[in-house]
Amino acid sequence: MSENSMGPRDFFRGDRQVADLGLIACPGAEELTELINGHLVRWAREVGLENDNFIIESECPRFQSGDAKGLVTASVRGDDIYIVVDPGNYSMTYKLFGYENHMSPDDHFANLKRLIQAVSGKAHRVSVIMPSLYGGRQHRRVVRESLDCAVALQELQAMGVQNIITFDAHDPRLQNAVPLMSFDNVMPTYQTLKKLIHYVPGVALDREHFMCVSPDEGAMNRNMYFSSVLGCNLGMFYKRRDYSRVVNGRNPIVAHEYLGESVEGKTVLITDDIIASGESMIDIAVEMKKRGAAKVIANATFPLFTAGLDAFDKAYADGTISAVLGTNLTYRSHDLLSREWYYDVDVSKYIAYFIAALNHDMSVTSICDPHDKIAELLAENGIKPDNH
Repeated sequence: MSENSMGPRDFFRGDRQVADLGLIACPGAEELTELINGHLVRWAREVGLENDNFIIESECPRFQSGDAKGLVTASVRGDDIYIVVDPGNYSMTYKLFGYENHMSPDDHFANLKRLIQAVSGKAHRVSVIMPSLYGGRQHRRVVRESLDCAVALQELQAMGVQNIITFDAHDPRLQNAVPLMSFDNVMPTYQTLKKLIHYVPGVALDREHFMCVSPDEGAMNRNMYFSSVLGCNLGMFYKRRDYSRVVNGRNPIVAHEYLGESVEGKTVLITDDIIASGESMIDIAVEMKKRGAAKVIANATFPLFTAGLDAFDKAYADGTISAVLGTNLTYRSHDLLSREWYYDVDVSKYIAYFIAALNHDMSVTSICDPHDKIAELLAENGIKPDNH
């Protein structure tokens, strides 16, 4: 059972449905929730059901003091509730003592907990769709420091959340903090390849012309999967850091050392979980071009661009980077979506399949591993990986 292999008749069957399905969007997650809702509504109509909307209206208003509350404006008693939250949506603002504040991940997580409280004790089951895992970058303890993500997961479990669906967790071992709670960490590999094949011009996905390169050792599994399903070669960079200094909360990178075969004349795909400032991605692209790469394509599940877009505009203009792929699993600015070099990957249908499967207590194993769907995609487009 993988994306597109299940038909609408597999869903919304009264004899298998856990309970009536309801979607709740935390402030800032409305756009993604609307897309998910659109898929679910279409499937329901295809089997003759009259459901025209699964979204339950909610809000998180604030008092003048800055305190807030969660409010659900319709009954959820006995419903199977899925709450969607985007901890990275910095575009959301609120007023406090005359100042306009942009919401941080902490604010979004607090809103999530407020809405869980609002349905507490009434819903049949509560699941959380959190594509970008709150606190996920703080995934381990080295010295005397907090373990934000682990504590947050335990807090959600204590509040009665039964399922968490996240994407491309910085370190999937975070689920060890809640070993008795359902935790699915999913990769948007199929959706990314579909966008790459159908929309990015001039890309030949064969071993002679295409190669995957990991930006560091932490991203090896992501890039290894791409290279495996495509049957192309894999290289990697090693970040040599200065561990005697800390700048902006991290040890500064001294140099990027490349390990791998020649990239001369090839299109190089560099995949990571996050593009933050993008400094490392551009540095690696420069190194690839120095080594004769024909094109460099950057790919990240969460395209944050925390330092703005100017550096990537320049990298595109001078031919250092040919394209950037990112998903709609977090907020993307209108400026980013308007860029010629940016390709947005829609993952809403993938999430909708997850929700429909969970709502019917169906296995999600094959949804998590889209290997067969990728093989079909490649075959449909005449691509024959060397290892198949």
